[in-house]
Amino acid sequence: METKTATTIFESLSSGWRLEAFRLLVKKGPEGMVAGDIAAALDLAPSSLSFHLKALTHAGMVTVEQEGRFLRYRANLPLMAELIAYLTEECCAGVPGQCAEAVGAKACIDKLAC
Repeated sequence: METKTATTIFESLSSGWRLEAFRLLVKKGPEGMVAGDIAAALDLAPSSLSFHLKALTHAGMVTVEQEGRFLRYRANLPLMAELIAYLTEECCAGVPGQCAEAVGAKACIDKLAC
């Protein structure tokens, strides 16, 4: 991952509402959620949510698919895993014994079935 890509992702997650929406979609997994259900779960006006989902979609952290008259949003779990790998790729460089916690986190990410 390039630094510019990581920066774009972090900017998209820098809003509390966007971070909450993304975490909710991560929790829902591949099933995702339709916009109305996300708005209800976050107690956020649909017009405000639309603005935040657009930013997450533009950054690639969320995908959107038309389902009849609804839009279904899903967290881009492979991109999330790539971001985590980018952040930890040089973790404890030269001292592998210090990386036990990071290795455990990577093992968890590797289990994502996406």
